[in-house]
Amino acid sequence: MLAIISQLLTAFGLATASGLNAYIPLLIVALTARFTTLLKLSPPFDILTNEWVIGALVILLAVEIVVDKIPAADTLNDLVQTFIRPTAGAILFAASANAITDLHPAFAAILGLILAFGVHAVKSAARPVVTTTTGGIGNAFVSVGEDIASTALSFSAILAPVIIGLIIALILVIIMWRVLIPRTE
Repeated sequence: MLAIISQLLTAFGLATASGLNAYIPLLIVALTARFTTLLKLSPPFDILTNEWVIGALVILLAVEIVVDKIPAADTLNDLVQTFIRPTAGAILFAASANAITDLHPAFAAILGLILAFGVHAVKSAARPVVTTTTGGIGNAFVSVGEDIASTALSFSAILAPVIIGLIIALILVIIMWRVLIPRTE
């Protein structure tokens, strides 16, 4: 039971990270599964460990990192990524939840797709505001922050999925506290 919860927390973390940057969590999962025993990918997801796939992910990540820092180009990139990030989220959720054996693959893919798309939608809606309010200067800083968050979330999801659970629990407690406890102002 604990292993299933851990796999689901990993899946949620990786799908969330892919909503910010599709290639960072895909590359981290691919490298972790290929070079360590921390993560084992079941077929067909084990294709991520292929050296050609890893090479392609490195190239795509490099392009994404550059393009996402440029005002206007980042908006066009977000439009293209509307299809890629949710797909990456679906793949990562299904792969890390061992969807083939533990969870119905369609259900896992849908969960990952929805989660990644939700994060991507918020990111895409916020970016034009950043461009407008900072004259485009803030785009690179926001993009670097998103890349750092995606990387940290990916590593946390793999190395310490309990941290993901604690973050989710903390967010829920804060929301309940704000909603249920009246303010005395």
